[in-house]
Amino acid sequence: MQTPRSATFPRPLWASGTKMPELHPAFYIAAWIFFSNVTILFNKWLLDTAGFPIILTTIHLAMATLLTQLLSRFSTLLDSRHNIRLTGRVYLRTILPIGVLYMLSLVCSNLAYLYLSVPFIQMLKAFAPVSTLFLSFGLGLANPRVSVLGNVLVIAAGVLLSSLGEVRFSWLGFAFQMGGTVAESLRLLLIQGLLSKDGDGEAGGAVKGIGMDPLVGLYYYAPVCAVLNGFVALVTEVPTFDWSDLERVGWGLLALSGLVAFMLNVASVFLIGRTSALAMNLTGIFKSILLVVVSMMIWNTPVTMLQTLGYAIALLGMMYYSMGPEAARSHLEACKAWLRENTNGGRVRNLFTSPYETVPSSDPRLSDVERGETEPKEEVVGAAERENAAASK
Repeated sequence: MQTPRSATFPRPLWASGTKMPELHPAFYIAAWIFFSNVTILFNKWLLDTAGFPIILTTIHLAMATLLTQLLSRFSTLLDSRHNIRLTGRVYLRTILPIGVLYMLSLVCSNLAYLYLSVPFIQMLKAFAPVSTLFLSFGLGLANPRVSVLGNVLVIAAGVLLSSLGEVRFSWLGFAFQMGGTVAESLRLLLIQGLLSKDGDGEAGGAVKGIGMDPLVGLYYYAPVCAVLNGFVALVTEVPTFDWSDLERVGWGLLALSGLVAFMLNVASVFLIGRTSALAMNLTGIFKSILLVVVSMMIWNTPVTMLQTLGYAIALLGMMYYSMGPEAARSHLEACKAWLRENTNGGRVRNLFTSPYETVPSSDPRLSDVERGETEPKEEVVGAAERENAAASK
């Protein structure tokens, strides 16, 4: 007797080995902005409730290690790791430095939150493209140009004004944040080199890549980061750690925060793999603006006018740098064309009534009736009624 065959279902695209279609870079940017802001706000709430930043980071990295291991066993997303010849020498020169830099970045950033406010930290993060660019010069990934240097100096000046306007400034917190920013910039450059091929694009020069898939990169360096953060936690937080803190937060929320942090890591490596480390830093300025506004609404954090001015200067400098001079000039010409279309000498089109009537630019809201330039509404209506009556006769 023949045994009936069990029902079979088609494997999903992510597990079938079929190459998934590449998405537009805007998708990776939006996903990174979403998961990054949610992770920061979630972690801020957890730290205010329990207060164990390094242990929390270790839990997140351990969960990322577990999830990537599960993906490697129950899907084909990480099968490309078998095509990589990862020797001990390559591991020590690529994976280990990324793990060390990531550990330094996370530890310094978490310590900065103990001394500085969330909006001010986001303003200081605007310095990230400056550090990334100078590190690119040092590693031979980019050639210094006077125009580029002038642009990054504008960004640095904006960050300086934001620092001068901070009400609760702390040199120790500032040093932690700057150290974390430099470590993060160098880590991003190394990851970009890791994800690209030798001599390919910006990853050439001093950073030699091995063509590693973004998720495979996370698979290799997440365990290193988890172990290194675990050692730091053993020295700094474990001696004074109370398990009741975890119970107060709840294991479910901890697992959810770990999942969100894992999605942030995935979004980060995919964003770098599809764009560049500098593009990620430039995109971060828009993410930071959103985070500053939300944190001000949630925690009522004061932001001075000097900080706002400095942040605006840094934002404009980063927008100009990200668009480039040609795109910036084209946008400026578009603005001039719009102004020419909506102006006529010293008279501006009245946007509040008819698009064809104009009033002096000194008072664009003033109507023509109030100026006596047209007939009152009642007279116009009466004239129309008389014309209709004459036509009916």
